[in-house]
This record gives sequence, C-alpha cells and structure tokens, in this order.
Amino acid sequence: MLPYQLRAVDQELDELLGGLPAISLEGPKGVGKTATAQRRAATVFAMDDATQRELLTADPQRLDRAPAPVLIDEWQREPAVWDFVRRSVDRNPAPARFLLTGSATPTSAPTHSGAGRIVQLRMRPMSIAERALAEPTVSLRKLLTGQRLAVSGSAALSLVDYAEEIVRSGFPAIRQLPPRARRAQLDGYLNRIVERDFPEQGHLVRRPDTLRGWLAAYAAATATTSSYNAILDAATPGETNKPAKTTTTVYRDVLSQLWLLDPVPGWLPSRSAFSRLGAAPKHHLADPALAARLLGVDVPALLDDSAPDTPVRRPGPLLGALFESLVTLSVRVYAQAAEATVHHLRTWDSRHEVDLIIQRADQRIVALEVKLSPSVSDDDVRHLTWLRGQLGDDLLDAAVITTGSEAYRRADGIAVIPLCLLEP
Repeated sequence: MLPYQLRAVDQELDELLGGLPAISLEGPKGVGKTATAQRRAATVFAMDDATQRELLTADPQRLDRAPAPVLIDEWQREPAVWDFVRRSVDRNPAPARFLLTGSATPTSAPTHSGAGRIVQLRMRPMSIAERALAEPTVSLRKLLTGQRLAVSGSAALSLVDYAEEIVRSGFPAIRQLPPRARRAQLDGYLNRIVERDFPEQGHLVRRPDTLRGWLAAYAAATATTSSYNAILDAATPGETNKPAKTTTTVYRDVLSQLWLLDPVPGWLPSRSAFSRLGAAPKHHLADPALAARLLGVDVPALLDDSAPDTPVRRPGPLLGALFESLVTLSVRVYAQAAEATVHHLRTWDSRHEVDLIIQRADQRIVALEVKLSPSVSDDDVRHLTWLRGQLGDDLLDAAVITTGSEAYRRADGIAVIPLCLLEP
C-alpha cells in the first residue's frame, strides 16, 4: 500500500470536524477521499457493499450507536443515508460525528438538503505542492494578506518536468504507475465514465462515440471560454445528424454530477466600476491528465526534444492550455484552504484578460497570470498592471506563475513565482 501523502484538505477537514457534526467530502473517483476520511473514522459503512447497505437501511439508528466519527463511504449509492445522518445530527449535534464521501451527485436526491447539518467539502486531485516535487516558498494565503512580502526561492523543475506532471495526473494511485500502465489506467477511467458512470446516473448513452467525441472536444477547449455550441461542432465535424442540444446538455450535467468538469467562472466584482466583463466560464476537466489522454498526447507530443539539452514546446497552444489547467488545479486547492474563491477575468471585447482571480470574502483579490516560460517581460504583466490601475488597494497582490527556477518581485512590485514554489 502506498504511504499516505498529506493533502491541503486534511487541515480543512480537521478544522471543520472540530466544530461541525457532519462533513461530506466530495470529488471525482480516485482523488483519495476514502483514504483521507478513513484516517479519522472509528466506524466505516461502505455503501458499495450490498450487505452493509441493507443493514443500515434496515436500522438507521445504528448510526447513533456506532463509535464516532462514522464514515459512510460512497453515500450516493444509498441516498436515503443523507437523511439518516441529518436526523441523527438533529438528535445529537455534537462535533465530529459523521464523515460522508461521495463521487457523484445521487440521481434520487435526499428529501432534505442537509443545510445546517451537513457541510460539503470539495476534494480535488493532488496539487503541485502535494506532489512533493520541490520545497515551496511562497504561500497563497500570505499573498491574500495584501502585505506584499518579499518573494524568494529556487527550484530545479524544468519544462520537461511540468509536461510530465501534466500527463502523470494528480490521482494518487494512477500517478505512481509506470507510463504504459498509467495510460491504460487513465483510458480505463475514461471508459468507465461512458460505460458505467453515465448509466449509474440514470442516462444510457445511445451514441458512445459522440460522448467520447464531446469529451475530447471539451478537452481541446481547455483554458478557453468556447461556447458549448462550438464544443459540439468540434465533437461532430462534418455530421449533419448532430445530437440535439438537450443531449449535450445532459453530457455536461452528468459530467458535473461526477465532479469531472471543473470550469472557472467569470469574475463579476460587486464593488468596482467594471461594467463590461464577460461571464463565460473557462473550461477545465478535473485533472489535466484526463484532457491530455482524451487528446492522445504524451510528453513527446507536447515537447520537441530534437535538442535534448533544451526541449521546447511544440507549435500550438496545447501545452500552454494544459499548463494553465495544472496551475488552475493547484491554485483552486490552495484558495479553498484559504477560504477564497477562484475566477477568471475577461473584458467583453477581450482587450484585457487575467487568468486567475482569487477573491477573499471582502471582495479584495489576488490576480495571477500564467506564463509557459521561465522568464517574464513587461508585455507579460500588462493586464496585471492595467488591473492594478482599475482596482487600487482592492488588488492585494499580483503575480505571474511560470516554469522558471527563481521566485522574485519585479521592480514594479509584481511577483514572479515558479509553479512548484507556490503552496497554500
């Protein structure tokens, strides 16, 4: 068995369990929810085990008698369990009583939302910091203080290393496999979505190739705001008998229920004078390795290694989009730990774009640009400079996330941070 790697969500979970009776840990299959929850559980009910499922549904008050914390794994297999937990919390609201894990939104919803009794916590694939590739030196939480502290640190990761991390994935069990086994496992993961997960969500896929094509088109739209109509057209080139829009809406909805789509919403600030921001989301899958596998690319397809000492990106935007997706995955993990939200900024005329906006509860922000380069020029920070002029003190800090080796602040105060040096 692989040794457990501490995750950012571990600290969040412990803090929440100290005051709340029930936490639902949710995210796609394979992110490590069960392993994380089991470390805290005194009793486990596995809802993918028919016998345990039957025992619990026959005697729901078994939950009151079991030693706490009680873990109910894959609770969506028996949605009534949600209501069992809610009622048990009503009887005894002591903290740290229940942990639920779920890899899908159930097809038959519980009779009650659980508001006030069960708090939901998102778990994503492993961030770069959680992969222990380097010693991080820059904290997103500290950037969010607005103190604009000195930024420093060095790391040895190269462009090749980042390309490798894109295709290795952040799923703990998958990333440890040899390359061929890893590719086979990722293919199996994607096939399961089409062949098993969709039917389990109540949607029989009549045209599997169309769904696979839609997934690949969505992957090709990574880090863009392409419309869903454009994604459908890309998925079905040359076809006159395209699936109805309602069908592709089902694709999107079910994939969201399975936590596999993780789009970044557009930023619509409530306190500033902005009036012409675009609200379309930026498309991202839960893990950029899934996008790479859907598009059939591995490291040799992303990099030109004809000069082994200095591999460079192949022409085209794909590696840049996948690197932005890797950055986005990591930043969302760190932002959640800091109780902040993640957005992107794009003006309606596309004159100004900022890749990631991390917003505190008071609406003040940190702005991040993503640059697939070891160096940063004045042109690379022009959108951040523009945003600083628009927001003044509401812009707590600004940085460019790179593939370089050194973290520092430019003379204009904008930080330059290699991805592997950023942490929660």
